[in-house]
Amino acid sequence: MKIEIGQVAPDFTLYDSAKNKVTLSDLRGQNVLLLFFPLAFTSTCTAELCSVRDNISFYDNLNAKVFGISVDSLHTLAKYKADQNLNFTLLSDFNKDVSSLYGSIYEKFGYNMKGVSKRSAFVIDKKGIIRYAEILENAGEQPNFKNITLTLESLA
Repeated sequence: MKIEIGQVAPDFTLYDSAKNKVTLSDLRGQNVLLLFFPLAFTSTCTAELCSVRDNISFYDNLNAKVFGISVDSLHTLAKYKADQNLNFTLLSDFNKDVSSLYGSIYEKFGYNMKGVSKRSAFVIDKKGIIRYAEILENAGEQPNFKNITLTLESLA
């Protein structure tokens, strides 16, 4: 599926690393930043997510809820979150449904892995509308956080 700016964000329910259900539509009234990432414990993913961790007050001040999403298991994400002291929610898309729904899945990844989340960023406004969408083909790159910031500031 191709996600377009201006469309209603596809709804989903996933479990977080603490085994709680999180449903996107329950977050209406808040801006949401979804960050899909390939794999926990990898260098680019860690750099990206730790940067968000270090700037979480910025997102909080803009009433933006941040979620990291990968195909890693709940247990892997819980360990990763603890090891990196991440202060936002990590969601497990182990079955690859949401990554596929958002067009954020590699059919083939390194070492013959199939179905790994593409590094992607989506900003969803308080009404559930996609306001920013970026899907990267190169897993070694990070989303354009300057554009993400500008989008979130425009929604404040």
